[in-house]
Amino acid sequence: MMTRKILPFAAAVLLAACAQNNYTEQSEWPQAQEIDDFAADGRLAVKIKEKGSYANFDWRYQGQMQTVDVNTPLGNTVGKLCQDSLGVLAVDAKGRVYQAQNAAELSSSLLGFELPLQYLHLWASGKRAAGEPYQILADGRLQQSGWNIRRSVGEQNEAKILFLENSKLSIRLVFDDWDKLPKSERKMQCAERSGAEQP
Repeated sequence: MMTRKILPFAAAVLLAACAQNNYTEQSEWPQAQEIDDFAADGRLAVKIKEKGSYANFDWRYQGQMQTVDVNTPLGNTVGKLCQDSLGVLAVDAKGRVYQAQNAAELSSSLLGFELPLQYLHLWASGKRAAGEPYQILADGRLQQSGWNIRRSVGEQNEAKILFLENSKLSIRLVFDDWDKLPKSERKMQCAERSGAEQP
């Protein structure tokens, strides 16, 4: 779906944003304990078999629940993923809601690629998943759950660029904003769950 909405200028903007800043490459990946709640937004670039697609994202992580909204650079909705303790929901551009236990299947059908939602908040926070085999590569990248992960950070150790790569595709998230959220604002369940159906 997203591959039909490729905008060449979006690629140029994304690359320019990466080139204009001197960020620090992370080389240590401590085991995750508790991750701070956060709200983040930015731009997303995906490359599959030499084909690229680009979008904007809004991401909220609040303990047991996290949501990722994906929109085209022109603001049109591509879809939304929501994960809570009961599983994963996907909402498509027409507002139809689907659910599953696995985020990979839903993100593939909704976005056209697998988004590793299960550990994405950990890697974006500079942590590795506890209890999951891992390796720290010579260049400082984390290798875990079938992905090679590279993270660049700003002065406050906040995520600026998160690059994920496996044998099928590469995903680059460039963060414009990263803000901590108070735990008092936590929500425990996806709001769309009551209207969900099986795909």
